[in-house]
Amino acid sequence: MFRGIDEVDWASLRHAYGSAGDVPGLLRGLASADPAVRQTALDGMYGAVHHRGDVYDSTLACVPFLLALADHEEVRDRAAVVELLVSIGGIDGDGEGHAADGFAARARAALRAGAEVFVRLAGDPDAGVRRAAPGALVRFLDRPARVLALLRERITVERDDQVLLALIEGLGLFARRHRSAGEAHAAEAVRLLVALSEPPHDPGLRLAALGRLAGCAPELLPADLVPTVVRLLRDRSGQRSGERRAQNGPGADTLAGRLRRLRPSDEEGSQLLRTLHSALGGRVADRLALLCGQLTSPDPLDRCNAVWMSAGLLREWRTGAEEPVTLIGGQLGAEESWLHDAAVAVLVELFELAAPAADHLHALVACRPELRIRHGERGGPTLGGPLKALARAGDARATPLLAEVLAGPVVPDDLGMVIPHLGRAAGPLAPALRRRLARLPLDGPGSRGRAVPLLSALTALGDAESVPSVLRLLRGTADGPRLPDAVTEAAVRAVGAFGSAAHEAIPDLRALLDSGCAVAAAHALWSVTGQADAVVPVLVRGLTDQGQGRRRRAAADVLGRLGPAADPALPELRRMTGSGDGSERAAAACAVWRITGEPEPVLPVLRSAWVEHPRTRTMIAGCAAALGPAGTPVHDLLRAELRSPRRHRADARGRGGHALHADQVLLRICREVLGG
Repeated sequence: MFRGIDEVDWASLRHAYGSAGDVPGLLRGLASADPAVRQTALDGMYGAVHHRGDVYDSTLACVPFLLALADHEEVRDRAAVVELLVSIGGIDGDGEGHAADGFAARARAALRAGAEVFVRLAGDPDAGVRRAAPGALVRFLDRPARVLALLRERITVERDDQVLLALIEGLGLFARRHRSAGEAHAAEAVRLLVALSEPPHDPGLRLAALGRLAGCAPELLPADLVPTVVRLLRDRSGQRSGERRAQNGPGADTLAGRLRRLRPSDEEGSQLLRTLHSALGGRVADRLALLCGQLTSPDPLDRCNAVWMSAGLLREWRTGAEEPVTLIGGQLGAEESWLHDAAVAVLVELFELAAPAADHLHALVACRPELRIRHGERGGPTLGGPLKALARAGDARATPLLAEVLAGPVVPDDLGMVIPHLGRAAGPLAPALRRRLARLPLDGPGSRGRAVPLLSALTALGDAESVPSVLRLLRGTADGPRLPDAVTEAAVRAVGAFGSAAHEAIPDLRALLDSGCAVAAAHALWSVTGQADAVVPVLVRGLTDQGQGRRRRAAADVLGRLGPAADPALPELRRMTGSGDGSERAAAACAVWRITGEPEPVLPVLRSAWVEHPRTRTMIAGCAAALGPAGTPVHDLLRAELRSPRRHRADARGRGGHALHADQVLLRICREVLGG
């Protein structure tokens, strides 16, 4: 297996962390009899030699040895080696880093040259190896007729369901790769998929075939696709229920069995449905109907998978949330804690879109007070998910429940963060929030973490009676070095929200004009005094704050709010429209427009930012809102946004944090600007 390994000058090769001198040890570790050593070696291969999918010269040098490992039956975990080879030779191009030097293309060439290994592995005694082989065959064997013949043969003789699913996945990949060229082999692969999607095949295999058909030949999907898939899903679940009962019956009281019962999973079913949803893409009506079918399944595992998939669809598409969200709310009463937890997690993320589930959320937190506060193993208490979701949905019924929490002995540190979503309905909470802020020790452990949410809440409520408590906090944190500080900035923003009622804070704000909080202090000082002359020079300095893009954007925003009074800032703002990142250019362009009332010089900047930097759209729409009828030159962008079915920061995986809520905010502003 390792013939010639010592003849390679590994020390001169590189991986993600420098010299590849340690790679021979990793390769030998993959052949170890010790499972822990094998796992450590595999982690090292992915962590350094194939770091984040990159292909280095050391990765290329590993390919012959990895092929040899995969081809030796005495090596354990060969399936993992085949999966590593498939990842190294992935079909998505050269990637970044060292791959740009052509190592990825050379690695693929080496894998194509050694593809006979995968032919042998397709019939390997190890089912795990057989499961990994089809993807490698399709990618690396350059003889389509032979690949198709092998896949057809293996489907005919294979008896392992997991391997059959992998073969169907291979057929779908084969059809996608060759169909664009109009090859007859691809048409034959599609015919095989159609046959596999029909009776008398197993429900799971039929679901897999339909998912792959949706990706390569959607025109051949059955007209009654959704009812068919729902029926197959329930048939499959019925089979699995019988298998689970057999596994968990008398005599099966093992640790593994108990863990399965506590938190069971169906990753195979989840993958089958994710594949279908992904292939259906923009067929949102079909996907919504399918989700509703999944969410009404008798099997709680099917419903749990559907809850998570609903989140993916709603993160990406803007239509049809009401029915699936109502059904997700219905899962809150499930006996299975893991299904309940999944529903809560998704509803918390939905903010105002969770409104159709509000009755379920309210009923839950009203009858189960223990769910109102979450005590984690680390950190302080936080607001319980169901109550947080209810408040984020803007439901006024959350207010008395939050009042009860505030009156209790334990108050979650993050309670104040949900108050802005309740709007005026949260007004009755102001006295309790005010008292809690007044009692907060200035130098106590964790005081800063508790202060910011309280200040955010009182800012949203515009509670001018909080001025003494806010000033106490502001003066207590402003005595030290003039550094950017989250508490100081939050206190300053609160003072600004109180306006002229906070006149006592004027000396404190002036003292902060030379600090790291200068931009926030200038904004607040203007809000309190209405005098622009004293703050414009400070804000202009903020525009040139090197390394602080957030502060530059904030300074531009405040200058725009000042309107014509900020005329002295125009030279620097105009310079900023042509430099910096897209969000800085857009912020400066909005400010110039609001100060001068002349859109023509900055419209190209705004239109470019709207298309190239979707995160700027809320800012630009807000600028149009502030300008009133004068914002007409960008109204076409707002109308197009309202017509778009996709969210402006669509990400089905939810990596954008509050992107779904940000999209709702953008749509609300667009509707307000355009009159409903």
